[in-house]
Amino acid sequence: MLSCFQSRSDLFRFHLRHLLPAALLLLWAGGLFAQTPISDAKVEALVEALRLSAPPASPDSGLYSDWRIKPDNISRWSKRCVNQEVTPEQFAADQALARQVLVCVMGKVLREEFAAAGNNEIVAVQRAAAWWMTGDPAQYRDGSTGAYTLRVLEAYLRFF
Repeated sequence: MLSCFQSRSDLFRFHLRHLLPAALLLLWAGGLFAQTPISDAKVEALVEALRLSAPPASPDSGLYSDWRIKPDNISRWSKRCVNQEVTPEQFAADQALARQVLVCVMGKVLREEFAAAGNNEIVAVQRAAAWWMTGDPAQYRDGSTGAYTLRVLEAYLRFF
């Protein structure tokens, strides 16, 4: 199939633009994800999808762990979720601790976005991914944020 396209990126864009939205529409129309409550397993799947969709590591990025998180978020989130301030280095060195903090943070976000999306899980996952990337869940369809949210959604759907 690659021979029909000039590059792998053309093929990827074709899939994002045509095939993935059609498959998601079928899932949504069929009710597979509509009205489904957000379980802890779904939050954990989102957290893993965020990890799998993180950009490649860059030594000078100032971001920590497999999830590529800003230091000020690590401090704030760890205080809220594990009742102690965790340093970025501790967070990066302990994936179980990082996952615990992120499940705490993203559980709240995903459940809020599920309600905001009219109980549509697919849109909720994309909105949560946009919140993760930009702080604004409404950007889930915009430009590079939209492409990122589709990558997160695709990774998330592999768990179900």
